[in-house]
Amino acid sequence: MGIESHPPDWNALDWSRLATLDDDALPLLPTALLIARDEYPGLDPQPYEALVQAHADHLRTEVAAIEQQPLKMAAINRHLFDELGYSGNHDEYYDPRNSYLNQVLDRRLGNPISLALVQMEVARRLGIPLDGVSFPGHFLVRLPVDGGLLVMDPFNGGRPLAVEELRERAKPHLGETPDDGVLLQILSPAPHRAILVRVLRNLHGLYAGTQQWDRAARCADRVLKLVPEQSEALRDRGLAYLELDYLPGARQDLARYLELAPEASDVDQIRERLIEAAGTRAPLH
Repeated sequence: MGIESHPPDWNALDWSRLATLDDDALPLLPTALLIARDEYPGLDPQPYEALVQAHADHLRTEVAAIEQQPLKMAAINRHLFDELGYSGNHDEYYDPRNSYLNQVLDRRLGNPISLALVQMEVARRLGIPLDGVSFPGHFLVRLPVDGGLLVMDPFNGGRPLAVEELRERAKPHLGETPDDGVLLQILSPAPHRAILVRVLRNLHGLYAGTQQWDRAARCADRVLKLVPEQSEALRDRGLAYLELDYLPGARQDLARYLELAPEASDVDQIRERLIEAAGTRAPLH
C-alpha cells in the first residue's frame, strides 16, 4: 500500500467516481469520512484530516530518532492508545458510531477496523508501511519486520499477537487450525477497497439487525458504488428494498443476484422472495 504524502483533494471526492479508481488510488481516510457523511450530512472532513495529521506530527521527531520498525510502532501505539486514549468499545461493540470515523476520532472509541484505520493513517504519515488484515473475526494490522510480520490488535491497544494466538483466533472460523501457508494467506494485506467494503458491510449488518431498512439499503448501495454488481450487496439492497416496499428496485436487484450467484446457498430463498415481489403490485410513487 502506498503511504500518503499529500493532503487529499476533498472537493474532488464523490461516490460517482470511486469505482473507477485503482485500489492504491482509492483514498482511505477521505472515503471513510465520505461513508460517515451519509449519516452525518453536515460533516466537514477537514478538521478530521487535520486531527490525524496532528497525531502524526506530534510523533514525528520521536519516531524519526528510533531505528527499529517495531520500536517505532510501539511509540505510535503508546501515543494513540495510552496517551490519547483510543480504545475498543467493548461495552457497546455494536454501536454504529464505532464504524463512523468522525465519531471514532471525536469519542476515541471504535471497533477493530475503525481503530486500525486510525492506526494505519498515522503510521503511514510517518513513513511506516502499516497495512490492514481482513482476519476472520476481528480486523488486525501488520507490519513487515526483519523478514517476518509484526501483527497487532488495534481493538486491544495495538497488542502484538504471537503465531499461536493467531492460529487459535482463526480456528473457529476455518473449522481447523491453519498451517503456516494458510495463516500467511489470511495475513495478506487488505486493499483499501476491501477495507471500506468491510466497514459498509459491518454497518449493513447492524442496520439490518435492527430493521433500519433505509440505512441498510444505503450501506449496500455504497458497497455497489465501490464494487459494482457485487452479488452480496445486490442481494442485501434488494432485500432491504422489499422491506421498504420499493418493489421495482427489489425485483431488479434480486434477479441480478440470481444471475451472478446461481450456486449460492440462499438461491431458493431469494427466488421465493423474488416471486413474492413479482406477484405484488408496486405502489405508485
